[in-house]
Formats: sequence, structure tokens, C-alpha cells
Amino acid sequence: MHMQFISAFAVYFIIWWITLFAILPIGLKTQAEDQDVVPGSVESAPAKFRGGRVVLLTTLVSGVIYGSWYIASTYFGIGFDSLPRILPNFD
Repeated sequence: MHMQFISAFAVYFIIWWITLFAILPIGLKTQAEDQDVVPGSVESAPAKFRGGRVVLLTTLVSGVIYGSWYIASTYFGIGFDSLPRILPNFD
């Protein structure tokens, strides 16, 4: 049971991390677009970084993705074994 929790958390963490990079550019307004470039920074730097919003949205979206994966694997038997094998089986 303990190992299943660790595995489930590892899968969720990987999904969360990938989702973070998909969510980061959503709604981003650069300093150049805001026409207020801080000296010493690049124009493409965010004008206002909203880290809390990004973390919350990432957590919600990755929760939906993980929940979908969990339901598909638990109730419908769809998992990694359902994917076609690209490499030959050497068993």
C-alpha cells in the first residue's frame, strides 16, 4: 500500500511538472507589451508574475489529468500496457 502511494504521487508530480510548463505562458504580459522595461532586465520578462495563480491553475489542471488517467487505468483497464510496442519483445 505504501509503495502504491509513492508511485501515485510520482505520477502526479510528473504530470504536475509538465502541466506547469504548459500553463506558464497563459496570460503572460511582457514588460515590452506593458511598455515599462525595468533597467537591467530583458524586454521579454514578465511585467507582473502571478505565481499563486500559476500554481493553483497547474494543480487544478494536473488534478483533472491525473483523475482521468486514474479512472481510465482503474475502471477501464487502459494503461501503459495498452500502448503498442515499438521495439520487439525479447522475452
